[in-house]
Amino acid sequence: MTGPWEAHELLLIEEADAWFEYLEATRGQSAVRYKEVEPWAWARLSQRLRAIKTRRGKLRPAAEAA
Repeated sequence: MTGPWEAHELLLIEEADAWFEYLEATRGQSAVRYKEVEPWAWARLSQRLRAIKTRRGKLRPAAEAA
């Protein structure tokens, strides 16, 4: 098991990965294709960020206890 600081760092990496996935999906698209892809990409990003925020919230009590 990783310590709270390592877990926090992993969540930061996962958050960056979520943003890069969004950018990769939307970058370089034509205007029509962007309109099709962007809502999906934004929903996926939002979902991943909510999950990360939830896990980060669970880490706080563990970090304070350590």
